[in-house]
Amino acid sequence: MIKVGDTLPQVTFSLRENDESSNPTTADLFADKKVVLFAVPGAFTPTCSNAHLPGYISLADKLEAQGVERIICLSVNDAFVMQAWGQSQNAEHITMLADGGAEFTQAIGMAKDTGTFGGVRSGRYSMLVENGVVKLLNVEAPGKFDISDAQTMLDSL
Repeated sequence: MIKVGDTLPQVTFSLRENDESSNPTTADLFADKKVVLFAVPGAFTPTCSNAHLPGYISLADKLEAQGVERIICLSVNDAFVMQAWGQSQNAEHITMLADGGAEFTQAIGMAKDTGTFGGVRSGRYSMLVENGVVKLLNVEAPGKFDISDAQTMLDSL
């Protein structure tokens, strides 16, 4: 599993913004930037929609005031689902990033197989990344939501 001090793996993601598709790479998203990345098991799921994403939406300005240049929400969903979820949550200050094939999630050791429920998904975590290097990592225990929230991230900055 990825740890503090590691460089993020180079992968290509899917992204829908303003109804246009793109395929940014890890370098496009993280090079020369201070980025908060948080991952959720699934778009539109209860904890993700009721607490995890809304927390980052409400504290986006405070995170940016601490020098965070981009806030990314990642899920193993497709880019259309991530765009729709972001729109439904008014997440205009959050990059809703799709890791559709779970390539990134598997490369950092955060994949979990939920079987027939949803297949391969991401574990819940948050990280602070500076110029592609992990500076802070908060990995939740299965079924928990205690340390990957926006307030914990803000307090750590």
